Amino acid sequence: MAAVDLPSPGARVSVRRTPHTSARRVLADSFRMFHPKHQYRHPVMFCVYVLFLLLVVLTLVPSIFPDVAHTYHPTYYLSVTIILFLTLWFANVSQAIAEAQGRAQADSLREIRSGIRARQILPDGSERWVASDVLRIGDTMEIRAGEPVPIDGDVIHGIAIIDESMMTGESEPVTRESGGDKTSVLGGARVIQGTVRVRVSAIRGESFLDRLIRLVEGQGREPTPNELALGVLLYAFTIALFTVVVTFIFLANFTDIVAIDIATIVSLFVCLMPTTIGALLPAIGISGINRVAKANVIAKSGKAVEAAGDLDVLILDKTGTITIGNRLAVQFVAAPDVPMPELLGSALLSAAVDDTPEGRSIVRLAARRNAPVRRLDAGTYKVLPFTAERRMSGIVLADGTEYYKGSVKAIEAYVGAIPPTLQSAADDASRQGMTPLAITVSKRVLGLVLLKDVVKPGIKDRLRELKTMGIRTIMCTGDNRLTAAAIARESGVDEFMAEAKPETKLLLIQREKAQGHLVAMTGDGTNDAPALARADVGLSMNSGTSAAKEAGNMVDLDNDPTKLIEIVSIGKQLLITRGALTTFSITNDVAKYFAIIPALFIAAGSGALPGIAFLNIMGLSNPQLAVLSALLFNAVIIPFLIPLALAGVPFRPRSAIDLLRRNLMLYGIGGLVSAFVGIKLIYLLLAFLGGTPFFLSLGTFVAHLLPLGGQ
Repeated sequence: MAAVDLPSPGARVSVRRTPHTSARRVLADSFRMFHPKHQYRHPVMFCVYVLFLLLVVLTLVPSIFPDVAHTYHPTYYLSVTIILFLTLWFANVSQAIAEAQGRAQADSLREIRSGIRARQILPDGSERWVASDVLRIGDTMEIRAGEPVPIDGDVIHGIAIIDESMMTGESEPVTRESGGDKTSVLGGARVIQGTVRVRVSAIRGESFLDRLIRLVEGQGREPTPNELALGVLLYAFTIALFTVVVTFIFLANFTDIVAIDIATIVSLFVCLMPTTIGALLPAIGISGINRVAKANVIAKSGKAVEAAGDLDVLILDKTGTITIGNRLAVQFVAAPDVPMPELLGSALLSAAVDDTPEGRSIVRLAARRNAPVRRLDAGTYKVLPFTAERRMSGIVLADGTEYYKGSVKAIEAYVGAIPPTLQSAADDASRQGMTPLAITVSKRVLGLVLLKDVVKPGIKDRLRELKTMGIRTIMCTGDNRLTAAAIARESGVDEFMAEAKPETKLLLIQREKAQGHLVAMTGDGTNDAPALARADVGLSMNSGTSAAKEAGNMVDLDNDPTKLIEIVSIGKQLLITRGALTTFSITNDVAKYFAIIPALFIAAGSGALPGIAFLNIMGLSNPQLAVLSALLFNAVIIPFLIPLALAGVPFRPRSAIDLLRRNLMLYGIGGLVSAFVGIKLIYLLLAFLGGTPFFLSLGTFVAHLLPLGGQ
């Protein structure tokens, strides 16, 4: 059976694709969200929902509430009911737009996985074509040039050039090969060149692509801790406000100062509740994850994005994060009385079976220097792989001759002593930011090979921005202290840890967290998995091993460890957006006090409560229009803020005090002023329209349609 081809590699369907939202679908979803099972998830808007239903009943069937009949004004009650409906609908629209953006990305991703089949390799070595969804973890499949990768896995044999543009949006193909940390392949990618055997690491429904679809679509999105905390606060505030309003009603009835109109009391309650932030809170959370997805990073939960905004310690690998990543051999230094050809030949043998970029670069440099080549037949040598404890690697020939390359300290511990001239050359190289490796043959030190990596352009400026935001950076590297110090000075990190082993990162994270810090780190290898799982934000590379991707709570599709710096900015933007809109909502409510509370007593007459007139600073003389103006402003401000909730408040690296001062000035005072101005303008507009013949006739017509309206 022939494999079913995917769409051509040129069809970009990555998460970077510009989201396309259908207006029809957004409208349909916004009305579908009026279902109670959706509304009850948001406590503030659920209160508005209950009051809306109450007003619907009061407006259509006032006769079942005899005490209401004497204050019943048909057009007024209908107007309040319509405005409450608009308030709920605008809140639904904000969430529907945010969810629609994620759904559009998910629909594009679904195109990738449809119809893919796999060439499964059975235990007896035979092969068969099967549907990809029947594969299980541990099964082996073979993928050849031109074929799609059926499901996630790790390369166990061979090397291939793979196009991952379907997921990542990057047109540059990547190399995946067995051994090392560049083994992971994604279901939906396409092999361009080569043949590889892949061990399945996920099942259909739990693959990376499946989880990516669920995340960008927002299925089962759990509220983040800060979102939950703010929700509880808003809920408590609403309950307290409800208690105050009910108490006010009883006092008014007891003192008989003012007649209680249910529609006005409901309007007072809705306007004074933090409905603005309550309406926009879900959209802010969803759009935060969408912004991370647009950066080509998949966050496994909103909690991870939020945690990124609260970080104060950032642990960075040197190689690939602060530096370019591929240390290359640039120079050989022979020991005294050691001929250079002998050093070159030994270096070539020590790195002959090393598949790492460093090992291959040693082979290339030795070959360019005309190193003598010795044939190695299968079975004539034994591989001595690199380990974090031994910090050396090489081979042992059949005659017992050992060829090692490793760190200077490891070789010194192995052979007992290193010639002083080589030690001096190693120290000089380390001070220049290079990494010296010693070459030995049967415990005889022949010389050094110097590896060089360079600091990434612009990394110093980005680290300076993090320091401005109050984030401390720690560089973690396996290099010796001199090399680490040189790179630390050049890059501008706050601290560094040299000669670090895999468990060192875990201990470092545990130490920082024990001191109350929130910690982030990056990694791509299996040995990074424990630290990635322990960190508050663990960014794993898409090219890394399956264990690393499972352990981290974020995956970078671009394989750029510096992306963590961008994620910090996105996380802070999420928190700042939520804080700014909360501040705006609360100060908005202050202005509504000065519209509705005076209206309650204006309706009772000037003598009802002497001195209350000073609260009417907006000069609203018609009590019903004052209430409707405040309630309508409370509704229409929501759609005006939807773009800000979705795009986020513009973020620039500043200290926490500067950000707080800016938000209080811009969104605190802005919310207060906009409410005063907006309510007054709406009041003037309603007063003008209410006096026109058309609206007078419309009001009379509507009143006669409603119960008691003609009485």
